Amino acid sequence: MPTPSTSAAAKSAAAVAPFTNPLISPKGMTKFIPGLSKTVRHHGNLDPVLGRIGSLEVRLATTTKEIRRAQKLRFKVFYKEMSAAPNGASLLSRRDVDEYDALCDHLLVLDHDVKAKPFRQPKPKVVGTYRLLRQEVADRHSGFYTSGEYDIAPLIEAHPNLRFLELGRSCVLQPYRNKRTVELLWHGIWAYVLHHRIDVMIGCASLEGTDPQKLALPLSFLHHYAAAPAEWGAGALSERFTSMDLLAKEAVDPKEALRALPPLIKGYLRLGATFGRGAVIDHQFGTTDVLVILPVSAINPRYIDHFGSTANRHAA
Repeated sequence: MPTPSTSAAAKSAAAVAPFTNPLISPKGMTKFIPGLSKTVRHHGNLDPVLGRIGSLEVRLATTTKEIRRAQKLRFKVFYKEMSAAPNGASLLSRRDVDEYDALCDHLLVLDHDVKAKPFRQPKPKVVGTYRLLRQEVADRHSGFYTSGEYDIAPLIEAHPNLRFLELGRSCVLQPYRNKRTVELLWHGIWAYVLHHRIDVMIGCASLEGTDPQKLALPLSFLHHYAAAPAEWGAGALSERFTSMDLLAKEAVDPKEALRALPPLIKGYLRLGATFGRGAVIDHQFGTTDVLVILPVSAINPRYIDHFGSTANRHAA
C-alpha cells in the first residue's frame, strides 16, 4: 500500500527518546552534524528488522542517520518527482522534514543488492518508507498530523478503549514500485500493529493534483462506495472542507474510478478501509487528501491469512 503519497495507539515497551536531538532544533530548523549515527529509537523487545524478501529488508529506523535517509527519499519523491513545494529547511537540507519526524517511528525498506563504491563498504539503499505515530505518543505532544486537516477528535473520543495508529508520509522510489516492495511495507506495518496491539489505523492518503473537478470520478467513487459508516465517521475541518460528491452515484463507473485511484488508496480499499467526509486540498504538496479509516477488525481476513496471524510470512 504505498507509492508516492502519504498519509495510533498503544501502551508498549518501545521508548521514544526525548528529542532535543540533531533531527530538528527547538525552532524546527534542521541542524547539520555530518555522519551522526546516534541511536534515537529503542523499540523494546520488538526486533527492528521485521522481514525480508530476497535482497529487500523491512525494518524500523533506530538511528538519526536512518531517519535522515528516509527524509531524503521523501524529498526525492515528493519534491523532485512530484510537485510539492519545499520550505526553507527542506530546500537547504534536501530532506523532507517536519516536527512530527521527531515523534514518529519510521519504517524503511532497504535494498541490500547494491554495488560497492571504491574503498567503501556497500551500504543498503533506502527505497521505501512509512511514518508511524501511536496515539499515546501523539497525546503527549501535539496530537496527530491528520488533525490539521480532519476533525478526528470525536472519532477517537467515541472509541476510548481502542488504540489508534496514524500512517503517513508513505513513498517508494520509482523503480521499486512493485508488489514485492508494497508487500514488505505492509508486512512491516502488520508486525508493528500486532506488537503494539493497535486497533485502528488512520491517516491521510493523497490524489495528485489540486483541482477537485479533475478528480471528480475517484472522489465521487470514494464518497458513494467507500464512505465510513456512522460509528467510524469523521470529516474535514470546516475551513478546509472540499466536497467529494461531485458526480451522482449513477454517473460513477466503479471500474473506471478504480483505475483512476492511486495504488496506495486501492491498497487501502482492498484491505477493508473506508473514507471520511470531504477532501482537503494540500497546496504545499500539490495533492488532494482523503481520510483513511481502517479498524483492524475490518481487515479482509485473506490478508491476515496471507501475512500470518503473527506476521511470520516474511519474518527475517
